[in-house]
Amino acid sequence: MKKIKISIFTIVLISAIMPKTFFAQEFKKTATSGFTFLQIPASARTASLGEASTALSDINSDAVFRNPAALGFSTNLHSLSTSYAPWFADIKNYAFSYSYKSEYGVFGIGVMVLDYGSIPRTVVGSGQKVFEIIGDFKANSLVTGLSYAKKLNDKFSFGVTLKYVNEKIDIYNANNILFDGGVLYYTGLSSFRIAMSIQNFGIDSKFINDDFKMPAVLRLGAAIEAIGDMNSDYRLTMILEALHPNDGDERVSLGSEFSWHNIIMLRGGYKFFYDEESYSLGFGINPQIGSPINFDFAYSDYNRLGNIMRFTVQLGVTE
Repeated sequence: MKKIKISIFTIVLISAIMPKTFFAQEFKKTATSGFTFLQIPASARTASLGEASTALSDINSDAVFRNPAALGFSTNLHSLSTSYAPWFADIKNYAFSYSYKSEYGVFGIGVMVLDYGSIPRTVVGSGQKVFEIIGDFKANSLVTGLSYAKKLNDKFSFGVTLKYVNEKIDIYNANNILFDGGVLYYTGLSSFRIAMSIQNFGIDSKFINDDFKMPAVLRLGAAIEAIGDMNSDYRLTMILEALHPNDGDERVSLGSEFSWHNIIMLRGGYKFFYDEESYSLGFGINPQIGSPINFDFAYSDYNRLGNIMRFTVQLGVTE
């Protein structure tokens, strides 16, 4: 039975990859959706693993951004995380998440903001090709979500997220209500687990007079501890993830994480079939000072666009 389950999951992964590898598409879906900032990774750990984190069960409150089902496996009574990244063109990216584990399940909240800063407001001057600055205006993107997850047994959990998304530039804005959902399942074959999530599912939105669709994406992931387990002095976790976005071609991500005594974590990842994104590196530190606390750093290469560094601090309170 276990072999059958694994075979089925393998077929699903191959099916997601095959269209990209073997079939040419007549219509390019690139740049056909809005609210694309929702595709930005929220935490340093996720970014350093090439964003292959749907099947991770130990990301605590950061699961609200990736796969809400992972909240069900949270070991902390309270979990709080905050992240920061200096994005391209002097844009600032902030993310915050919190989760609470109760007898009825795990509840979470997540907020992510892109601050584009102040932009000069100009008008055409008296001379040709001359513009006069008469002030400035602001632009930003925001998403906030409420999540719920339930661990039905020691192998399976599900989760859902309802979120509000808004983008604003000067006096114009667009908003919508979106839905995320996911499952995470331990197969019983060593620590091998599989996961699936669908993100940003919702109806079309409108900016001024133009309609646009949501950047929905289906993620299929698998992970296993190739060396040790979550309580071992030495651990190596391998992660595979396949994506099927509605505004682009299918993609694949690989990630790995090596842990030494659960104090120092070294991470790396690679993205396949992306236009600019490629490899990523990172590390994490858990000083083991009593209450759980993690400091994470990630470096992501975007080829011609440059690189992005991301920082995350995650705190926890055990039961």
